Amino acid sequence: MNHVTVAAEANSGGINPDFIVLIIIAAVLVGVIILLYVLGKKAEKKKAEQDEQIQAAAQPMSMLIIDKKRMRLKDSGLPSFVIEKAPKLANLTKIPIVKAKVGPKIMTFIADEKVFDIIPLKKEVKAQVSGLYIVSVKGIRGSIDTTKHKKTFKEKMQEKAAYYKAKSQRK
Repeated sequence: MNHVTVAAEANSGGINPDFIVLIIIAAVLVGVIILLYVLGKKAEKKKAEQDEQIQAAAQPMSMLIIDKKRMRLKDSGLPSFVIEKAPKLANLTKIPIVKAKVGPKIMTFIADEKVFDIIPLKKEVKAQVSGLYIVSVKGIRGSIDTTKHKKTFKEKMQEKAAYYKAKSQRK
């Protein structure tokens, strides 16, 4: 017997190295999923506590909405101490900013994502405000029209498909 046949016989009885690599990758993926689950639960609890604190500190305010936009924090016109205290990730993303006239002053607020889309422009509203954060909005004169909603990608594609289908049938 030469060395090649002895080595071949020794490897044939063991576990395939590709299989071992797959087991290791699967174990790492399971560990990552468990870690993300635990971190998600902690973040969820922290968010719930923050929401409770925001709701407790919220005060009603009448304001005339002048403008609303999604913009970067540094371009928003918020006070400098707010920009300095914001996390680094907030500087990279666009946040919902609302400019409103409260009494004689024009102020800049940060709106909640859920509330931002229903805030009417050039109208007076009664808002629950916690610091510079708009938590909820109600109309002073009549209700706020909440029927407008941003179209989803699926809705846009369905409209385009219907348009082109109707166009092709006319020919």
